[in-house]
Amino acid sequence: MAHQARKRFGQHFLVDTGIIHSIIRLIDPQPQDAVIEIGPGLGAMTKPLLAYLNQMAVVELDRDLVKHWRSENISKLTVFEADALKFDFAAWVTSAKKQVKTSPEGGRVLIVGNLPYNISSPLLFHLMAAAAYVDEQVFMLQAEVIERMVATHGASEYSRLSVMLQSRYVLENVLDVPPEAFEPPPRVDSAIVRMTPRTDLILSEKEYQSLEKLVSMAFAQRRKVLRNNLSSIKDQLHLSDEILSQRAQDISVADYISWACKLAHQ
Repeated sequence: MAHQARKRFGQHFLVDTGIIHSIIRLIDPQPQDAVIEIGPGLGAMTKPLLAYLNQMAVVELDRDLVKHWRSENISKLTVFEADALKFDFAAWVTSAKKQVKTSPEGGRVLIVGNLPYNISSPLLFHLMAAAAYVDEQVFMLQAEVIERMVATHGASEYSRLSVMLQSRYVLENVLDVPPEAFEPPPRVDSAIVRMTPRTDLILSEKEYQSLEKLVSMAFAQRRKVLRNNLSSIKDQLHLSDEILSQRAQDISVADYISWACKLAHQ
């Protein structure tokens, strides 16, 4: 299929077969797994995954690509024409989880894809609604974004994105991908991240909302210390002068979670 990459969709099609095979090995698809791919493009990952899977779904916004995939008439492929930022991943994942549980062999539920770089951060936050039921997420992203995702406190890349994602997932930067692996080549380096939902920590909805509010306030002005950024809630948290003299990037994920739980239960 001849298809011109569209800038408004952030399309860069993966063409390096070595990288593609490495990603498939990382995903390690098994026949009974339920997999949904965001942005299948021309099928660089989709077709190798289909070779292993009994069932698969894709979410695609580009009407021409949706038409292409539907014309393929692949019985085990479900095509959703939708904006990934609006698609109900939580509903799909919940349904898929029930299906794999009824299979004698069991199976995992996975979300994968080469995410559009222009919407990567809001899409990662959107996907968190499905974290309770998904087993693993494997994404291609801008390398700089993944550096922020996996950063630890004290690092310059550590941010609101780092804290919020690490409160829900164990994150691993597993593979670097150069620009020449794509057509057209992006102007940035890319990488692959593996995101495994945490099982050691489950926050209630109230606790998570408290964490969102707290972290947004803390990182609102990165150069200012917490005494300024958390001025409206610092008394509720009973933070020491030493803590209040630090900046948002100096505080660990565990501490943010502890503070959020304290706020949620007051």
